[in-house]
Amino acid sequence: MKTKLTVTLGLGLVAAAAWAGPVEDQIRSRQSAYGFLGWNTAKIKAQAVDHPETFDKDQVIAAANAVAAVANSGLLGLYGPGTDQGTGWKPTRLKSEYFEKPADVKEIDDSFIKEANELQKIAASGDVGAIKEQFGKVSKTCKSCHDLVRIRE
Repeated sequence: MKTKLTVTLGLGLVAAAAWAGPVEDQIRSRQSAYGFLGWNTAKIKAQAVDHPETFDKDQVIAAANAVAAVANSGLLGLYGPGTDQGTGWKPTRLKSEYFEKPADVKEIDDSFIKEANELQKIAASGDVGAIKEQFGKVSKTCKSCHDLVRIRE
């Protein structure tokens, strides 16, 4: 079953990547998406974790909406063969091992989507404590992916 799942996921990723365009375009798009994601997560962290006295519900809601949009955008389609080599806006930091662990990557992606969608819902409440807690869950999914497939700078 695991082999079938791995082959199916792998073929799906190859098909999605083919749609995404040339390697350099995939890397640039991926780097842009994660840059946008980082900008929005930084806004949430600053207001709900580091400096809750600056909390602005509307800004946090907008940032959480952006995080959920990125999570649900099909990011795995930007990881086609060869995107572990090359340059987008800067050299890629994707480990070659990414392509050997499609089931692990898919599990992390599914978790990221789930937690980002939950963050979006919780942000609408304006409950800083709940937002902080859920932000931690989103951050944990990001870290698990970085640990698995991202080259550290």
